[in-house]
Amino acid sequence: MKRHLPPLNSLRAFEAAARLGSFKAAAAELFVTHGAISRHIQQLEAWLGAPLFERHNRRVTLTDSGSRYVAEVSAVFDRLALATAQQLEQGRHRVLRVNVPATFTLRWLLPRLSTFQLSHPGIEVRLTTSNEPLGSLTQGFDLVIRGGPQAADGYLAREFLSEARLPVCSPALLKQHPLQTPADLRHHTLLHAATYPAMWSEWLTAAGVPELQAGHSQAGHALTLEHFYLTLQAALDGLGVAMGPMALVADEVAEGRLIMPFSSPALPSWRYFVYMPKERAADPAVTAFCAWLEAAGRGTV
Repeated sequence: MKRHLPPLNSLRAFEAAARLGSFKAAAAELFVTHGAISRHIQQLEAWLGAPLFERHNRRVTLTDSGSRYVAEVSAVFDRLALATAQQLEQGRHRVLRVNVPATFTLRWLLPRLSTFQLSHPGIEVRLTTSNEPLGSLTQGFDLVIRGGPQAADGYLAREFLSEARLPVCSPALLKQHPLQTPADLRHHTLLHAATYPAMWSEWLTAAGVPELQAGHSQAGHALTLEHFYLTLQAALDGLGVAMGPMALVADEVAEGRLIMPFSSPALPSWRYFVYMPKERAADPAVTAFCAWLEAAGRGTV
């Protein structure tokens, strides 16, 4: 059905004049002359067949029919303004889907992510946590963060962070059983992560005490937890000694909530990469997030 609508410019002039209570103020808001406002309203009154304003010497007031009409017209303009704002925002809004290991998300990414959001308000970062290899991911992601490098067809990789790994524990635990040498670990519970089962074995071998590995007669207690971030929380709670990735425990070490009893040997540096599908390498949101990751890895954001 064809809509029977009055001249839209006349409606704008009427709504502005009624809202502001002045033809002069309406002219200033719409960047037209006082005479143009007056002509638009006269045109609308003629179209409707009813007066909308009562004219006085230096002011105008709405008639009863004008008051009823402006209530509906203003509501329509308000809804139109809201719909327009939502449409413009939708056009600028970009969802960036990023797949990240859970421990890295909790310990490094989330504490820093607000700096990206503040500088890129039009990009919404949606995080999914998993440790699956790149080739096993079935969902479509704009970016994937993993240790590496990993070889994966169809992806480009950019390194943004590296770290060493050393034992860490709470200060209270050291007061109970000091750690002077790696051999003293036999008096402690070693906290293992099921997702990184060989980490303690590698460090104990490098430290010259392979006999302290789990299952050996000289080994101390061992506690295996499902995720790496659980071992770090257990270390904070004084349950034992965990292998700490320095990038992920730097804040706790700086605050004294975790202590590194040994400065060496450090396991070979673990490197973090952001992987992007080749077809998205030129996406502005993807390149912005990669650049931010590299700056965050350098500690410059």
